[in-house]
Amino acid sequence: MLFDFAEIPARERYKLVVSTVTPRPIAWVVSQDAKGVINAAPFSFFNAFGGDPPVVGIGIGSRRPGQAKDSRANIREIGQFVVNLVSEDNAEQMNITAIDFEPGVDEMAEAGLSALPSVRVKPPRIAESPVAMECELMQIVDLGDTGLVLGRVVAMHVRDDLVLDASKHYIDTPNLKLIGRMHGTGWYARTSDLCDLPRIPVKEWQGRS
Repeated sequence: MLFDFAEIPARERYKLVVSTVTPRPIAWVVSQDAKGVINAAPFSFFNAFGGDPPVVGIGIGSRRPGQAKDSRANIREIGQFVVNLVSEDNAEQMNITAIDFEPGVDEMAEAGLSALPSVRVKPPRIAESPVAMECELMQIVDLGDTGLVLGRVVAMHVRDDLVLDASKHYIDTPNLKLIGRMHGTGWYARTSDLCDLPRIPVKEWQGRS
């Protein structure tokens, strides 16, 4: 079945993209405005885009045409934010912070979350999250009603029991128990069902019988 994006409305194009590009990791973004008002919200147009420098990217939309969501407006205003990752244990709290509250509402308080101070940026991190990445804004790429926020990771916090070997920077990835965004309005995926598919060295491939 061909879906010609030149011939279908934006809402239907969006539905096709989010129904097929799955699972998507979730950036649980904490930001604050110049007055110090904190905002927390999840976004699944998110991934890592570079290792040196370490860069994460988040697609953050608009409340309505011409009015950026609070997270994007805050990040543009102070140039800093924190990306927290979402585990199975805090999925329901993440979902509460996704409610379309009015500006100024403390989503962390509504969800019963605790804030911990960051070390390199002003916005706090979420204590209940297994991983938090402190980020400085590199740029925001205009994509119509969405802004692609590119941030440089300047510090990372990983819960102690999830660090296998700090000297080698080994993380117990399976036990992070992160969730990913799937399709529709409320479907998510767990990352506890894994399979191992090692890379094939070119010499091994060329030497196959």
